[in-house]
Amino acid sequence: MDSITQAVLGAGIQGAMLGRFQGRKALLVGAALATLPDLDVLIRYGDPVSGMIHHRGFSHSLFVLTALAALLTLVWRRWRPSPHYSAGWLFLTLWLVLATHPLLDAFTSYGTQLWWPLRPIPTSWSSIFIIDPFFTVPLLIIVLAAAIMGHRPGLWRAMRWALAWCCIYLALSVFSKLLIEYRVRQVLRQDGTNVLAMFSTPQPFTIFLWRVVARTSDDHYVEAIASLFDRKPPEHLRQPLNSDLATMVPNSPQLAGLQWFTGNWLRYDAIGNKLVVSDLRMGLGTGLYSFRFLMATRKNPGHVWQPITPEYWPRERGFEELGTVMKRIWWQDPPLPLEQWASNMTEDRPVPRPLDHTTIPPGR
Repeated sequence: MDSITQAVLGAGIQGAMLGRFQGRKALLVGAALATLPDLDVLIRYGDPVSGMIHHRGFSHSLFVLTALAALLTLVWRRWRPSPHYSAGWLFLTLWLVLATHPLLDAFTSYGTQLWWPLRPIPTSWSSIFIIDPFFTVPLLIIVLAAAIMGHRPGLWRAMRWALAWCCIYLALSVFSKLLIEYRVRQVLRQDGTNVLAMFSTPQPFTIFLWRVVARTSDDHYVEAIASLFDRKPPEHLRQPLNSDLATMVPNSPQLAGLQWFTGNWLRYDAIGNKLVVSDLRMGLGTGLYSFRFLMATRKNPGHVWQPITPEYWPRERGFEELGTVMKRIWWQDPPLPLEQWASNMTEDRPVPRPLDHTTIPPGR
């Protein structure tokens, strides 16, 4: 999630649990601790793929954060002992402030390594967008009020209610996700499409509009856009995965890492003599993906692909289309121009230089 949401959530948790003893300090400490895990963006890994697959790694591990909460509890009790709350209550507060950061991240589509140093596919429940005002704003209002007005018992109680709303909203997001996937699966079944796996993700700022990617048995994927308010079948587009291209790139640890990190929700395109790999999980739709990488090159068609240090492939982020996408929440006509967007996928474009190979887009 975005940094503001993480800070507000941490402030809200510590304020709700220790605010009546610590006052405004609880908000400040909670906000600071809740943003700690994202400091891993300061580490440089040398290329954008490595930066992507190591972000939300060790610093988001529940094992690491549990140990950190225990250490902070020990230091806190020695430095600022208080008769008002026990060491156990302090540990629970600090653990919740720290652990809810990666747990909330896991509700987004990026992927979070909750169990580092173990190596299961990073957790991505993908039921909430990285910025969602319906989740953040109610808690933000209460936190700001507490920061301005100081110690008011009613505000700490209101903070608990706002946190309860956050939990309810996450539950609603999961319900919406399951409902949308059921609808899309029914439509594809009627079309005779054999679905092997499905990944769905909410569109920006809402849990009402969803993008669904379904992997088929013939090395293709179907991408659909569906709203909870739809009265007709969702628009959808069938596209190739070109997975055979992945087997032609020898000895590329970055490609292997990207396949693991994304659960292999990847599309491969030979654009001229360049191999471009697209992460299908994030973006507004086909041709408007957030993460595309140049992974290999060849001298001429028919020659062997040679892996290179990955670079970001120029991509359309969909800022101009965002307004059209938002209207799709309520209106199905006209449908989104998926075929037009898909034409961007195979356009050959010069790779801009110099590139910052390590930057993770904000909030990822």
